[in-house]
Amino acid sequence: MNRNLVKALQVAWELPEFRTGVRHVIDLDEVAVLLATLSVPEHDHEVERSLLSLLRSALDTVEIREAVLLLLEQDEVRRPLVAAAVEPLEERPAQAAAIASAAEDPVVRREVRAVLASATVRELIWQAIENQLSEDRFGLIRRAAVLFVRHPSVRRLAWALRRHGVLRELRRNR
Repeated sequence: MNRNLVKALQVAWELPEFRTGVRHVIDLDEVAVLLATLSVPEHDHEVERSLLSLLRSALDTVEIREAVLLLLEQDEVRRPLVAAAVEPLEERPAQAAAIASAAEDPVVRREVRAVLASATVRELIWQAIENQLSEDRFGLIRRAAVLFVRHPSVRRLAWALRRHGVLRELRRNR
């Protein structure tokens, strides 16, 4: 497992408010088993779907969503998580820098919070993820268009990410 991710998870776990906030709404043993399975190079894609399902239910739970969003406001948690997220992008340094820059921007974090606050938007995001996992490119494009057209919070987040060059770098590396 990525050392930066482990460091961020350890910092988060040491915060009593995080542990008590998530312990009563999530099966921590299930998370441990899923993470252990994912660490094996040739894991089953059903494990990924299980983890996404767990993540989905966690984001739909107000307490967990708020706990995670509050953690991301803390430099000692956010920075190792961002480092873990961009580590696989070492051959794409501009994309990694754009993502890291966006993660440090309080405006971007505020817009992420606004996007995740809407149950309708979360549902459309999960449908888009399912479309991508099923390799349904048309469905993915349709969901993205609906998100962008109908939900101002998504447009604001897209513009905030654009200011950091994230969208440009995502297009460039395709």
